[in-house]
Amino acid sequence: MTDKTLRPRRSVLYMPGANERALEKAKTIDADALILDLEDSVSPDAKETGRANVCAAVQSGEYGHRELAIRVNSIGTEWHAADVAAASAAGPDAILVPKVESAEQVAALVAAMDAAGAPASTQLWAMIETPKALLHAEEIAAAHDRLTVIVMGTNDIVNETYGLHVPGRNPVVLASLSWTLLAVRAAGKVVIDGVYNDVKDAEGFDAEARQGREMGFDGKTLIHPSQVAPANVAFSPSDDDIERARGMIAAFQEAAEQGQGVATFNGKMIEELHIRDADRILAFADALSSR
Repeated sequence: MTDKTLRPRRSVLYMPGANERALEKAKTIDADALILDLEDSVSPDAKETGRANVCAAVQSGEYGHRELAIRVNSIGTEWHAADVAAASAAGPDAILVPKVESAEQVAALVAAMDAAGAPASTQLWAMIETPKALLHAEEIAAAHDRLTVIVMGTNDIVNETYGLHVPGRNPVVLASLSWTLLAVRAAGKVVIDGVYNDVKDAEGFDAEARQGREMGFDGKTLIHPSQVAPANVAFSPSDDDIERARGMIAAFQEAAEQGQGVATFNGKMIEELHIRDADRILAFADALSSR
């Protein structure tokens, strides 16, 4: 587990790049990461203003612990090249590119970032949100070390598969999430769940965030500040989880000292795979407390 994969990304909040008030407000929101958006939330006539705003925000140094990603416009649009060049020069924590569909595109994006002088610390994040991308998820996730995070574009997946938004998510979306999660885990990267659209439906959001955590996602992308706190809860280990992890490790170490490869804790058998889970929980808790 590396620093880039261990970093908390429970709550990843989209912020419109052309809205200066929103960018200022974001400095007070307890999200783990902010996506300063130049794509969907910015109208064509405000693209250049948005680009200047987000680059200035990144360079301000006023966002504290929050990881900052700039979402550029997609490959093939008239704004893409200028977005990548400006974002690379600004040096955010990451550049997020929508609708990435192949390993070749990942390689081209890395080359463009290098050519524009992006610092080594600036990661590439990619959105998987089309049928073609889903079919190539494994090669995309493994295409380059600079690509560290995959973000699910669930709204686009629904749109491009002609599906419907339903409680609990439709079978194609669930299959897409599961398939991509497997591909990303095989590559040893991070994967962030898609957005929940109804900002007034707190119960529905909680259920979907819990579903994402149960599936194994690292966090969830958000469209409203009200979703930050429940996302942080959903994707954080509880006090009971931490206590249980410590107890399992202690029991396993005691058994190992006696020459045993398995142990019993709270009446259940535990083995090496359970200890890996426990180690992850404690490492994540430490990462949260040390910010």
